[in-house]
Amino acid sequence: MMPVPRKSSNFFAAENAPGLPVVSLVPAAASQFSSRRLSVLLAAMKTVWKMLLTPFLALIMLACSSSPSGGGASTPASAPLKPAEPKATDTESGRVIFQRLYTTSRGWASDTQPINLQSQNSKHAGGNENAPLGHDGKSAIWRGVFASAARHSMKTYMWSGLTGPDAPGPGITPGSEDSWSATNTSTEPFQLVYLKFDSDQAFQTAQKHGGVALLKKTSDLPVNFRLSWEPRKTMLVWHVVYGQSINDPQLDVVVDATTSQYVRVEK
Repeated sequence: MMPVPRKSSNFFAAENAPGLPVVSLVPAAASQFSSRRLSVLLAAMKTVWKMLLTPFLALIMLACSSSPSGGGASTPASAPLKPAEPKATDTESGRVIFQRLYTTSRGWASDTQPINLQSQNSKHAGGNENAPLGHDGKSAIWRGVFASAARHSMKTYMWSGLTGPDAPGPGITPGSEDSWSATNTSTEPFQLVYLKFDSDQAFQTAQKHGGVALLKKTSDLPVNFRLSWEPRKTMLVWHVVYGQSINDPQLDVVVDATTSQYVRVEK
């Protein structure tokens, strides 16, 4: 019996022999079919990924655009701010404002002395329909005049607590500087020691000497206050002035600023 040749060892020998062609065990047609099928499969997967990723990316971009600057999660829109309520008018008595104006005047000249102080109450002052009328002895506007012997000048300072479209700026505002002479009795300064009673106290005294009856008759009548020195009597007085005009009042009651006593009704 003849021995059967061992093909397997010949096959591997041929495969490992140098210079001999390697024969593929996969048919060529099957290889081409598999490549086409793989290409189709990859194209389909690419389309599916596009369909899935497109909405996801759109959501990310929308979230980024709606986030506030500086990063972080988006916050709900805040409600519109309400308009600020107008500030209420501030009124003060004459002695309180006098101290403030006097202190401020010392920044202009260290030797200032007061000459006079006057309120400025009027109907609809500064375009304010509810402007104070001085019926409590106070005012939203005060003007004080101070003299400096060293500078031979006098200067006006105004305080305002009035609100309104045409109201002066709030706080203390310095005015212009004018020439002053110590020999002029109409602008003679007074000493602070004489001022012991305030404008609201002078108002109560004036009410007992014609003021009550006048305001009962005309309830919206402005009342103003003027503090000045009377050289002939060596007296510091409050003039409590009832009327639309300070220069032409319906009633002017003079009250001693040192004792709060009634002095006279100015004719």
